[in-house]
Amino acid sequence: MRIIVSTHQGTLYNEEIDYFTVHKTDGDFGVMKDHIPVIAVMDEGYIKIVRRNDEFYIVIINGILDYHDNLATILVQEAHIGRDAESAKNHLLEVRKARLEQNRKESVDLTQKEKELRENIAKSKAGNL
Repeated sequence: MRIIVSTHQGTLYNEEIDYFTVHKTDGDFGVMKDHIPVIAVMDEGYIKIVRRNDEFYIVIINGILDYHDNLATILVQEAHIGRDAESAKNHLLEVRKARLEQNRKESVDLTQKEKELRENIAKSKAGNL
């Protein structure tokens, strides 16, 4: 079976796997080869992926899972892969924190630039006849 995890930035993971389990706030379930079709909404949680003797975790924020014909397609707002769920979640939270700080800085920069633009327009008397 194959699993594909995609964000708005592109494909995060696309591999053949043995099985996966989904851990959501309202419960858990596992999916193995030839499982019945499943559609699930995930607000926050993680997916444990098992491939051969290796296992790792993809922490998910706001996603939807569609599984049919041995293909799991997961579209998510944000996700991160880790060796355990806790480390993946911590890294994702760090990335989100840095992104929020950058957005806040850019917002302040844009506000300052808009103020400067208005002052320069007023000084140049642009638009006055």
